[in-house]
Amino acid sequence: MEVRSENNIQVRCDKIPSQLIPRTRLQVWFFRVCSSILLWTCLIQLLAVCELWHPRLLTGLTNRIPWTSRPPLRLQHSLHSPPPLPPPRNYRSNGFLKVSCNGGLNQMRAAICDMVIVARLLNLTLVVPELDKTSFWADPSDFGDIFDVSHFIDSLRDEVRIIKRLPKKFSRKYGFQAFQMSPVSWSNEKYYLEQILPLFSKHKVVHFNRTDTRLANNGIQLDLQKLRCRVNFQGLKFTPEIETLGYKLVRILQDKGTFVALHLRYEMDMLAFSGCTHGCTVEEAEELKQLRYAYPWWREKEIMSEERRQQGLCPLTPEEATLVLQALGFDKETQIYIASGEIYGSERRLASLRAAFPHIVKKETILDPAELQQFQNHSSQMAALDFMVSVASNTFIPTYYGNMAKVVEGHRRYLGFKRSILPDRKKLVELLDLHQNGTLPWNDFALAVRQVHEKRMGQPFRRRIIPDKPKEEDYFYANPEECLCEGTKCEDLIRTWTNIVWIMQQSGSGLNAQTHPFIQHMHLKEFCKKRLLKIPPPPLCFFVG
Repeated sequence: MEVRSENNIQVRCDKIPSQLIPRTRLQVWFFRVCSSILLWTCLIQLLAVCELWHPRLLTGLTNRIPWTSRPPLRLQHSLHSPPPLPPPRNYRSNGFLKVSCNGGLNQMRAAICDMVIVARLLNLTLVVPELDKTSFWADPSDFGDIFDVSHFIDSLRDEVRIIKRLPKKFSRKYGFQAFQMSPVSWSNEKYYLEQILPLFSKHKVVHFNRTDTRLANNGIQLDLQKLRCRVNFQGLKFTPEIETLGYKLVRILQDKGTFVALHLRYEMDMLAFSGCTHGCTVEEAEELKQLRYAYPWWREKEIMSEERRQQGLCPLTPEEATLVLQALGFDKETQIYIASGEIYGSERRLASLRAAFPHIVKKETILDPAELQQFQNHSSQMAALDFMVSVASNTFIPTYYGNMAKVVEGHRRYLGFKRSILPDRKKLVELLDLHQNGTLPWNDFALAVRQVHEKRMGQPFRRRIIPDKPKEEDYFYANPEECLCEGTKCEDLIRTWTNIVWIMQQSGSGLNAQTHPFIQHMHLKEFCKKRLLKIPPPPLCFFVG
């Protein structure tokens, strides 16, 4: 107790214990926190109820969000909430199919589609495929590092049961050994039903250790061919990390105008594998030969480079690609994205291309190094970025008709026959040599190049079938015609495009770099609105302005 004297009046005050003050403040603070949490909870519940009963009630609020905080309009379509999952298909599984894909990204992509078809045909349970980690690229990426695993499983569950891993009783830990084999290349349904299906009755788990081109291009049931497309165009979706960066690349390029994606396949592995050394120094040719001998699964060792080039079996060199682009009508203002890995010979071999086309870019020059850091030393993930840009480009030009060129071509056909100029390398080598030795003047050379490629710009046509020679046929994934039209509609589509080509030729303008994109763009807009299949187009269709 304390006694004070104020104005000659004594006042007694009880002193509050000091230990009670912190406790009182703590209680007040605790009460305020609890009240805040309760209020926010009530507010969220209220908003949820309002949205449930009046979905447009909050439109005014969301419209006030700055546009910079939302994805661009072109991307909003692809970022909507996913459609409801299809009901799972109920069937008695005949066993488990385990597959190990081989090759680069696009070879594995096509193989994955084929393996889904095999699992559907034989009523099997498919284990999420393993990716190649032992090839030249030595990419350690797993399936889930490149593709969205959950989407892959869920989007196809009405056709095939897919699991992430085998049940424990079929693991090596428990002493189980799966039966391993490589299916015969280009096999039809009869082969799988008669030769492969009985193996599952005996072994329960069969492991395909090679999957490249193990299913025929033609002679497959229509519903299975369409399922191939569904897996390719919808089931195999890149991871959010890859898609986000890929869309950013495309957006940056599109903001600067139209652009050409040049798949310049002049990389070390391609040159070593093909034996093509045109334009290389003696030391470089020897280095490529040594690399070819270092990989036993590259069967051909002694290769005559010039002979192979004359047959049209070599990729165009950067110098040759420069002349071809100029002959096709592309000028110095053309924006060119190089969709490839490291060019053999580096900047020395790109000098002529850069001199002719100053606006050359690569993902490494567009993006910040930190953005690409997570993809370094993962060639398949880097290739996925190039794949997205190539599909979205105004014009796609591959200098070699390999797996990426074919799969990108098929995607661009699916998107409305977007222009893909497919170089006739055999004819081009002949023309290039004539021009470079002074026999063929530039104007004649340019005219000849354009004439050779008037019907090689991604127009609709029937897939070429060669019985007993599947390697020489047109590749299914380059021209999945069963997924682009049906019955008489295919002929109508081909006839329409033939008329467009004829009109342009009669007008004297031809299908050059200036006129064809306009027709292509208009056709693509309608194509994206009116799909002939009862399945939606992939997200890249929304890049069409």
